[in-house]
Parts: sequence; structure tokens; C-alpha cells
Amino acid sequence: MNPPIKRYWEARELVLIGVFAAAAKLSSLLIALAGGGMNPIGLVAKNLVYTTLMIVLLTKVPKWGTLLLFTIISMIVSVCLLGGSLTLLPAALAAALIGEAAVWLTGGAGKRWAPWVAVGMYDLMSKGLSLGVSYLFMRESPALITIIIPIVACGYLGSLFGLWFGWKTVGELKHAGFVR
Repeated sequence: MNPPIKRYWEARELVLIGVFAAAAKLSSLLIALAGGGMNPIGLVAKNLVYTTLMIVLLTKVPKWGTLLLFTIISMIVSVCLLGGSLTLLPAALAAALIGEAAVWLTGGAGKRWAPWVAVGMYDLMSKGLSLGVSYLFMRESPALITIIIPIVACGYLGSLFGLWFGWKTVGELKHAGFVR
């Protein structure tokens, strides 16, 4: 008899990553629809929920590559379901790689602070790189970028709130036994 092959990802982890990616995108869509479109409160709430779900996922599945796989699945859901922009896909992938590298540089995915480092760097870099992509497309009329900067800043404020809210949520989920 051959011994079973040890795989890096267990099936339950892959399912969990897919469910969290779909839940993050669908909750963002529902918040945007319930909020009446793009307004500051909706942007803050949408990014708060997205960041919190990423932190809970990275706490539940503390492996290298979880953030990258989450980003890939999330972008696929975004493109298929929401008609998301393919021009922002490279920025999101680069931000996920930078977030994973930041975790590796600070001690690895097994550390207690790793989810917050990964998500914090991911949010910062994804917002910054998306502004860079926007600037590339609007470089003939750079005054238009001044309209986009406050919108991205509202979203980033929600991401910062999401880091704190994720900390509180993980604490409650540890108490409930969902997260180790």
C-alpha cells in the first residue's frame, strides 16, 4: 500500500478560502446596494467588513499563500459576478504578494500578529497601487485623480477600522471555539 500524499492545502481550508472570498465580495455588493451606491458611509462599511473577513480567514488558515489565494478567488468572483475591472487585477495580486512577503519578513504565518501585518500591508498597497493604475489611465488629465483620492481615502479609513474590528471579532471567535 502506498502512503497517502501529504498536501499543503486541506480540502476544508480550500473550501473555507472560497467561502470567505465569495462572502467578502457578496457582502461588499450588498452594503453598496443597501447604502445607495458610492457614499462615504458605504465605502467605510464595505472595507470594514472586507478587512474583518480577511483577518478572520488568515487567523483560521494561517498558511503562506492564503492571502494570495483569497485574492485570486476574490478577483475571479468580482470579474464574473460584478464585472470588476481587469485593470485592477495586477494591483491586487501585487498587493497580496507584498502582504505575504511582509508576513514572511516579520516571522512567518504562524505568529499571532501575522494576519494583521498581511491585511494591513495588503490594504495599504492595494489602495496605493490602484491609485497608481488610475493615474496611469488619467495621466493626460491628472486633475481627475484629485476626485479619486478622497474616495480611496474613505475606503482606507474603513480598512483601518476593519483591522481593529477584526481583532475584536477574532477574540470573540476564539471564545466561541471557531478560531484557535
